[in-house]
Amino acid sequence: MSTNKETLSRREFLRKLGIGIGSIGLMSMDPLSSMARRMGYPQPGARLNHFDDDVVGMTYRINRSTQDKVSLLGYGMMRLPKKDGKIDQEMVNQEVDYALAHGVNYFDTAPVYGDSEEATGKALSRYPRKSYYLATKMSNFQDTSLEASKTMYERSRQLLHTDYFDYYLLHSVGGGDGMGLFNKRFIDNGVLDFLVKERDAGRIRNLGFSYHGDVKVFDWLVDHAEQYGFTFVQIEMNYIDWRHAKQGNKKDADAEYLYNKCEKAGLQCVVMEPLLGGRLAKVPDDVRQQLAERRPDASPASWAFRWVGTHPNILVALSGMTTMDVLQENIKTFSPLDPCTSVENDFIAKIADEMAGIPVIPCTSCHYCMPCPYGVAIPDNFAIYNECVNDKSLPSDKTAPDYEQKLKAFQARYEKALPQSARADQCVDCETCLPRCPQQIRIPNQMARIVEMLPMSNA
Repeated sequence: MSTNKETLSRREFLRKLGIGIGSIGLMSMDPLSSMARRMGYPQPGARLNHFDDDVVGMTYRINRSTQDKVSLLGYGMMRLPKKDGKIDQEMVNQEVDYALAHGVNYFDTAPVYGDSEEATGKALSRYPRKSYYLATKMSNFQDTSLEASKTMYERSRQLLHTDYFDYYLLHSVGGGDGMGLFNKRFIDNGVLDFLVKERDAGRIRNLGFSYHGDVKVFDWLVDHAEQYGFTFVQIEMNYIDWRHAKQGNKKDADAEYLYNKCEKAGLQCVVMEPLLGGRLAKVPDDVRQQLAERRPDASPASWAFRWVGTHPNILVALSGMTTMDVLQENIKTFSPLDPCTSVENDFIAKIADEMAGIPVIPCTSCHYCMPCPYGVAIPDNFAIYNECVNDKSLPSDKTAPDYEQKLKAFQARYEKALPQSARADQCVDCETCLPRCPQQIRIPNQMARIVEMLPMSNA
């Protein structure tokens, strides 16, 4: 639906959507810096021994198809550190150096992750090509032609300084209208046939796909895995999505179904969103207390990673480790991984049941919805909303005695976090964002929930 921003008032927007307050319910190419040397990072080009568990402590899984010894912790390169609005290449290099030195050898990127492929290529090309595993994707969302898709593929090879990909994925299948869009992106144009030929020629060592959306597409691909030679599947999996992924009108399936079907088909899983967009690292206080009672020194994030890593058919669990602190903490969790016991698994299942009742917006901050043509910072708006849900400060119940107090606190918190031009009341329900969202969130409706809590003077 297209709407004139100048003529749509907030009240009209809310009335049109039918939303009421009661519905609220993540070194350049030069040698390492002196600081990095002092911290013990390896020199660029150094011979790295990533495959000796006794030396680095990292937990590894074996790729049953190629016998790759892959670090269970994978480095997701989507949310790289920035400086002055651009990727901070020196910091990327330092973090990659630290990761490699501590056994992480799987690096995941994509053409649509901004300048991620270029930054990843610069950082990794300082090391022997066989000392790490490289994953990228066919992100042909805009131009689905075979020519444009081949150009994207070749550009990825150039930016990543490689003659081959260890892991190559059909990116985010299942979106849009499901099989229709999938056929347009990969079948009717011959792109999948092209990638199969590249795999047969040795320029792709493992061919797979990442899934969001309509489960019919996932089922079709798994059922045709032998025909196309898929060896792995990337799925969203965490202890919430295990049995609580299906929300609202979403057509996707719980992670339990996805994982079990892959395991039965002999396809190993790469996990994205093990922390559900950071939500499982910033759990509500009551959940944090329950976790701490069992493991006082364990962070909520470590619980989520341990839960994922306990599943034997997981090849890699990806984490977007933007800061050195997060990288170090995650490496510690996986070096080695302490699997969850059966008692802990039962405990986590109960935690998931509790948290699934919290009305958060299921945004993972992937930023696929951006940029908004009207300047709305969609993920940032949702992040503030979710934080207030998690810390129980959301003013959702008008009958509560502390409603007005919570409302004023929310407004102050919201206005401090976002400039006027990025706030929810700039949304005009143009729906440009809807087909881009892998979580199939009805973004304008969710924006309206936030708008209702904002001072009407800003309308």
